Amino acid sequence: MVSKNRSHRANHYGTLAERKAAERYRLTLERCSWHDAKREDGSPIEIKAAMYEHADGQTGNFKIYDKYHQKLRRANGWYVFVPYRPRGRGIQVIAMEMRHSSRLPRLEWHGGGSHRDAQQAKIDIKEIFS
Repeated sequence: MVSKNRSHRANHYGTLAERKAAERYRLTLERCSWHDAKREDGSPIEIKAAMYEHADGQTGNFKIYDKYHQKLRRANGWYVFVPYRPRGRGIQVIAMEMRHSSRLPRLEWHGGGSHRDAQQAKIDIKEIFS
C-alpha cells in the first residue's frame, strides 16, 4: 500500500509536470477523468509523469488505464510523457515528449486493482525515451 505522504508527493509532482507540459506545448489545463489538457486545436491531451528512477534504482514507468486510453484514441488525442527527478519541493524534468495516442509501445493490460476501476498497462520510461 502506498503511504499517504508518498501518494501526496506523487500527486504534487504530477501537478508540477502538468504545468511544465502546458507551458512547453501551449496547452490549456482542464480537469477531466480521462484527459488533463487540450491543444490549441481542441485535441485532448493526457499528461503522464513518472519519477525517472526510484530509490531502489528501478527505472520508473508510466501507467495507462484502458478505458481512458480508449476514450483518448476515439477522440484522436495525444499523450505528453514527462520523466522527472524530485528536487526539493519541485521537480527537474529529464525529458518531455508529445506522442499521438496511436503511437504507444505495445500495451499489455492487467488488473489495476480497484484503482480507477480499469485495467492498466505500464510503459517503462526507456520505451518512450531510448
